[in-house]
Amino acid sequence: MANTKRQLFIKRRMRVRNKLRKVNAGRPRLSVHRSNKNISVQLIDDVNGVTLASASSLEKDLGIVGQNNVEAAAKVGATIAERAKKAGVSEAYFDRGGFLFHGKVKALAEAAREAGLKI
Repeated sequence: MANTKRQLFIKRRMRVRNKLRKVNAGRPRLSVHRSNKNISVQLIDDVNGVTLASASSLEKDLGIVGQNNVEAAAKVGATIAERAKKAGVSEAYFDRGGFLFHGKVKALAEAAREAGLKI
């Protein structure tokens, strides 16, 4: 029986997360969620089970509400890097979930790297 798109997505997400858990040396996880219209990211401490920082394209102070493009994702990436620095985090693992590493997800990661977050 063929897998549905959702089942394949969940398998891909679990494969990525399980690999991250094996190599995680106490670093937080930068988890990305992308919808058709928006993108959001969280910096998660898996040891304590808390979110250290977050950013989303839905935040009005970023000025990108309604933009559905790579530039908006790059702004979210730069914002999460700034908030991570304020939280005392300089390096993290990039958890793309089940999303492919291109387009908006790639733009977010590269913008976070350029803003000083080591991924």
